[in-house]
Amino acid sequence: MHSARHTLSLLSVVVPVYNEQQVLPAFIHRLSTVLGRLDVANEIIFVNDGSDDATLDLLRQFRSENKAVGIVDLSRNFGKEIALTAGLDHARGDAVIVIDADLQDPPELIPTLLRTWQEEGYADVVFAQRISRAGESRIKKMTAYAFYRVINAIGGQRIPVDTGDYRLLSRRAVDALKQLHERHRFMKGLFAWIGFRQVAVPYERDSRFAGGTKWSYWRLWNFSIEGITSFSIAPLRISSYFGLFAAFVAMLYGTYMVVRTIFFGNPVAGYPSLLVIVLFMGGVQLISLGIIGEYLGRTFNEAKQRPLYLVNSFTPSERAARAEIAVLSEAGSRDETIWRVETSAVPPESQ
Repeated sequence: MHSARHTLSLLSVVVPVYNEQQVLPAFIHRLSTVLGRLDVANEIIFVNDGSDDATLDLLRQFRSENKAVGIVDLSRNFGKEIALTAGLDHARGDAVIVIDADLQDPPELIPTLLRTWQEEGYADVVFAQRISRAGESRIKKMTAYAFYRVINAIGGQRIPVDTGDYRLLSRRAVDALKQLHERHRFMKGLFAWIGFRQVAVPYERDSRFAGGTKWSYWRLWNFSIEGITSFSIAPLRISSYFGLFAAFVAMLYGTYMVVRTIFFGNPVAGYPSLLVIVLFMGGVQLISLGIIGEYLGRTFNEAKQRPLYLVNSFTPSERAARAEIAVLSEAGSRDETIWRVETSAVPPESQ
């Protein structure tokens, strides 16, 4: 168990961005204002996920004005989950906060996350839990509500409901996540999978400040499939159970037809009912093959062992660079001390 309070010498804020030129200036202003009021050294790690607008130019301009900013420029668009992973890999803080740039998750909540983490000395994750979702359609709210309940009902790992990526992670939690190398990444599930002590902070989610969402209903549907298949084999079991049920019903119906033929003859069966049954069972078989294909495709992608992402360029924050130098200097001094102790322990005649 951890001590009563965490030590914090550097706070990292990871921000994955993709085509956010419209909202980025306002986000940078609000985030910088919040971090400027904190009594702790901090850095901001922006991960440019292959943006094709002026996002990268804005980030570089901000970096020239604020040396506490680091930029990870990925070689192409790898998707938010991978971009988030890249940000965690490059963050050097004792605590890491993950936040989106669309201002739906208010940066003003960061002091509360930090205070909760410091007060709850045994917690490794402090996640922001939505109590309202402004600016979203009723259909999106309903589907989000259903998704969290379904994945918790069939999955092996319980994911906090109504929770996005906005959270604070301790260094231990970040190091644990860095050990997970699967290509198909559902970060909300991975955040829950690592375990450790996790605490919720409720908040009201704002509507998007500017621009449009990158998540169409088709992408959300695929994302939900990604989450379910990454953390549960329930779809395979359901298809197996349904196959057993269909075989059992077919056996009963076959028995019924044999008995009826023996006692009442064998009249010609109706073709419409037979056609419906054949089409229905054919559809079930195709769905089952599709489910198997989803898992097989993920196995194929994992077997290729490609890197999760490729970095076009990385500009670290000066604070992270100084912290890295301090760690290396401390390690070098420690190694030199050990060498001196070992040398002094050798008998004079053998030196």
